[in-house]
Amino acid sequence: MIRTALLAAVALVLVPASAGAGPTRPPVGLTATPARISLAGSAGAAIRVTNPGREAVVVDATRAGFGLDLRGRPRVVLGGSRRAATAWLTVRPTRFVLAAGTSATVAVSARVPASVEPGDHDALVLLTTRPSARPGLAVRMRLGVVVVVRAPGRVARSLRLGGLRVRRAGGARLLELWVANAGNVTETLWRGRVRLLVGRRGGSARILVAPRELRPRTSGLVQVVYRGPLRGRVRARAELVDPAGRVVRRTFRIRL
Repeated sequence: MIRTALLAAVALVLVPASAGAGPTRPPVGLTATPARISLAGSAGAAIRVTNPGREAVVVDATRAGFGLDLRGRPRVVLGGSRRAATAWLTVRPTRFVLAAGTSATVAVSARVPASVEPGDHDALVLLTTRPSARPGLAVRMRLGVVVVVRAPGRVARSLRLGGLRVRRAGGARLLELWVANAGNVTETLWRGRVRLLVGRRGGSARILVAPRELRPRTSGLVQVVYRGPLRGRVRARAELVDPAGRVVRRTFRIRL
């Protein structure tokens, strides 16, 4: 069985280095801290990699592109992207052995080219264990540490509201709102920064949209499950707090 785990800033639970110290610890384990590195221009940082398992593991450290799908779920982008910092990164060591219960440090450094667009560029450092040679045990783990490199220059921040649609998944009604990040830095849509008000004349219910990130020059969906009693055509108003602190609003007619 091959098991893959992608660690990212928007949805991450890391096993502490001390976890699994007792007799019930797994045969193979791998944790990494921090889960996200931010570098200001050409700079460096360190990742602490720990093996909380009972068996020694061989770990390969490689670089890869990073992306978010429309709903903010992280993914590995093998070919990179226009704003990828993959080629700028150096990772050392690229292979090492971790005995059970031990840790090692992986050094990550970035060299920003002279002429690149200012703002945030990102990549992943992938930490992948090699399958154990022991008979009956073939578990492979992969962790991805997000690296964001901010190239020097003018920072531009701009968020825009797009359309709103209703999507049915099983018996649930999902409200999905398009938001575009026209700036050159990653924007975090914290809970409460985007709201939906759904109702008819005489009152409406305010719904907080789940938090997510938007990478520069991308758009995506923020969504919420509507569990209210309304059916048929209703009015929905989207509210977004933009980077300058202003509230941007758009009104839609939707069918629930």
